[in-house]
Amino acid sequence: MLSRQKPLFLSIFTLLSLQAVLCLAAQPAAPPMPAPRPAAPVGAVVSPLTALGAGDSVTLHVFGQPDMDSVLGVADDGTMNVPLAGPVPIAGLSADAAARRVEKALKDGGFLVDPHVTLTVTASLSQRVSVIGEVRNPGRYPVDSKTTVVDLLAEAGGLNELGSDTVYVLRPDPTGDVKRFAVSLKGLNDQRHPTPSQLLRAGDSLVVPRAEQFYIMGEVQKPDKYKLEPDMTVMQAISLAGGLTPKGTYRRVEIKRMGKNGAEIIKPKGDDFVLPDDVIRVKESIF
Repeated sequence: MLSRQKPLFLSIFTLLSLQAVLCLAAQPAAPPMPAPRPAAPVGAVVSPLTALGAGDSVTLHVFGQPDMDSVLGVADDGTMNVPLAGPVPIAGLSADAAARRVEKALKDGGFLVDPHVTLTVTASLSQRVSVIGEVRNPGRYPVDSKTTVVDLLAEAGGLNELGSDTVYVLRPDPTGDVKRFAVSLKGLNDQRHPTPSQLLRAGDSLVVPRAEQFYIMGEVQKPDKYKLEPDMTVMQAISLAGGLTPKGTYRRVEIKRMGKNGAEIIKPKGDDFVLPDDVIRVKESIF
């Protein structure tokens, strides 16, 4: 008797299991969990202390709105023409602060409920400093809030052979006057002297004047004009010019120097100092 009921019991159990599976399949699927809001991508934004200005260009990205992605420029009036929102004033703001202002413009205009905007600086033409004078590559160079005089001189290729050890930062103030700051470059390779840390701002000019010079001619290997170093002696000047030729002699050295009464000829000693615009002449030995 039991052997007959066992197949029937299995059939009923199988039928119930199949019915349960069909019921589960018929239930509506649970809605997917909403994707987390992506974080702002890390971009090459300028320092928070560096302000945007006319001529700069930025990449606009609005999360969830790929059609609004675009590269926008800052106009001369300091505004940026944002899709949907129109001109938004951002001059003087950092990239992050400008992004918050664009978000407000999109929200206040009723275009987006909760916009999340990222602005990435792609070209910073407003944050530049002019380098003028005795450098290898004069021109206009970009700066940020941490750029020093030494940093910018390196960008410009460094001083040429006639560049002065004292350079000047010219900075216009709000009244239109230009202030001048002297920066000494002496001792850059000396650990006892700190590296000049004068920070630069957009709109500054860095001027490298020509150093004081002297001239050397006659029986030296490389007659030419040279940069006058502090406390340079006559012997050092001759050495800088490559030394004497086989015909030259230290006993027949003259300096032509401008004085109060005009030019005068001086018979110097080897440890006498050279003065600006001196003309040193090394004569031929008479023996």
